[in-house]
Amino acid sequence: MKKKRGKKVESRKLNAEHGKYALISVYDKTGLALFARELQQLGFEFVSSGGTAKFLRQQGLRVTEVQKLTKYPHMFDGRVKTLHPMVHGGILADRTNKAHLKEIKKYKITPFDLVVCNLYPFEQVISKKNFTHDEAIENIDIGGPSLVRAAAKNYKNAAIVVEPADYPRVLKELKENGVIGLETREQLAFKAFRQTAQYDALIVRYFASVLERQEEFPSRLAIELEKVQDLRYGENPHQKAAFYRELGAAGDGRLTEARQLHGKELSFNNIVDMEAAWNCANYFADPTVAIVKHNNPCGVARAAALVEAYRRALACDPVSAYGGIIAANRRIDEATALEIAALFVEVIIAPSYTPSALEVLKKKQNIRIMELGEKAISKPFRGLDYKRVSGGLLVQEPDIAQLGINEIKVVTRREPTMAEMEDLFFAWGVAKYVKSNTIVYVKDGKTVGIGAGQMSRIDAAELGIKKAPEGVKGSVLASDAFFPFADVVELAAKNGITAIIQPGGSKRDQESIDAADRAGIAMVFTGRRHFRH
Repeated sequence: MKKKRGKKVESRKLNAEHGKYALISVYDKTGLALFARELQQLGFEFVSSGGTAKFLRQQGLRVTEVQKLTKYPHMFDGRVKTLHPMVHGGILADRTNKAHLKEIKKYKITPFDLVVCNLYPFEQVISKKNFTHDEAIENIDIGGPSLVRAAAKNYKNAAIVVEPADYPRVLKELKENGVIGLETREQLAFKAFRQTAQYDALIVRYFASVLERQEEFPSRLAIELEKVQDLRYGENPHQKAAFYRELGAAGDGRLTEARQLHGKELSFNNIVDMEAAWNCANYFADPTVAIVKHNNPCGVARAAALVEAYRRALACDPVSAYGGIIAANRRIDEATALEIAALFVEVIIAPSYTPSALEVLKKKQNIRIMELGEKAISKPFRGLDYKRVSGGLLVQEPDIAQLGINEIKVVTRREPTMAEMEDLFFAWGVAKYVKSNTIVYVKDGKTVGIGAGQMSRIDAAELGIKKAPEGVKGSVLASDAFFPFADVVELAAKNGITAIIQPGGSKRDQESIDAADRAGIAMVFTGRRHFRH
């Protein structure tokens, strides 16, 4: 039986001594059609396998199947395709080495000038809400990392491309110089090793989460980060900075997934404050608005309508709100947008916006409009919390604890009224997002005064009163930690506070309880504190 002419031509070109050959095996085919078409015009012949070979043929490109090179079929449901000396020999052979050249000729190995490879989507699979362990295992690439590492090691002979973003650079150098420069090859090799290192780290992290589930924290912790964007500067203009996302971190409510719909580029401080504002607003089930300045809420309120929640939040401290970050836990409508537009604001973050709201807000040229998606509502990101110290990290669970009605203990003779209880719970939720030491005053579902970041609790209490535009009389008070003395309760009594919520646990608790009883203040203990440093 006669062999087809197309196959003869393909085989002859494959074994030519002076041809240019590219091995292409990719899962992510972004930009591949144009890249491969340009490579073929530059004289490259392609060797590929499975889905990639099929894709290239659909683009009308010539391609030789790996199995024609190896003389072995794809085996074990495609688990074994490229793991063969005819493939890896063509990648790893050093063409400046005479002994290697003899072996190339002896074994009729086709040397590859270019390897284009990216890996099975392991991270995407384990980031899904519902996936099986078997699904995760099947998406661990074996042949791909082997190809990538082999080409990266031998980058002087076989250039490796693992990111579609590098296709234009490679084509430019090939068109201008006929070869890929050594500096570019080294940079591509670095990217390749980085990709396989991150890939393996994600696999280790996944297995650790499965096998070390009984441990709160694994014995070794790998954190792999991918740059989202460079930032103009850090906390101050003399500090360089960038924004990264954590690979393999699953769940909704991730700030790294927020889309910018309008405005100037985000700054380092914008992102820090945006996180604080979003978490605070999203803690509450009712329509809520949080206004944050320098990582502290300066006004938080809830209401039946979002526009009213915004007005009430702004009223707490309109001076500090200037140039602040506004977060809402509901879709921002036109009425709310009109109110916000009257104030100078750095960033707005919400699940979404109505078209008319966007039209209003986009009239302000520099305001940064961020959208996190409806799925993020009431689903805060629950990844581990890291704090940098010299030479290492402090790692903890995030403070995501909610307070149930059955968890509090009334310790005074008078019990809070239902209205007071609702305000106490709201104040306690706000206090969680204010820097310690913290005192928060709330009345009718809105903050009326906030004392943040003080070295003593009495200073925080006094500051909150001083900052209250309309005074704190008739409000309730929340403290993020216990009272070491009765002085805060005594101050509260002088200023008309009706109820207090605090963790309790001080050796002097009874003094505070007695002071509350004398003033007719209701006080409840939570048994839990909310330090925030």
